[in-house]
Amino acid sequence: MAVNSRYAIGVSIKGTVKNGVVVLPPEAKLPDGTVVEVIAETDLLPEDHPAIAAIIKLAKPRPDWPEDFALNHAHYVKGHPRKS
Repeated sequence: MAVNSRYAIGVSIKGTVKNGVVVLPPEAKLPDGTVVEVIAETDLLPEDHPAIAAIIKLAKPRPDWPEDFALNHAHYVKGHPRKS
């Protein structure tokens, strides 16, 4: 049965594989029959990967930007009211 993704609601829960079974934390309550997708976090990019270098270049400190730029970017870019 296909799920219409426009109406699908998801949640992210981290678990651990033990003896080939994904074990979720005790507070994770999922009803029987819930369809889940497991994405393993084992394929991390090496630090010298070009994508990582590009992200680091973009994420560098910007001392010439206002301290509240992250919070008020819409104000600085589009003139929206400032948030406090």
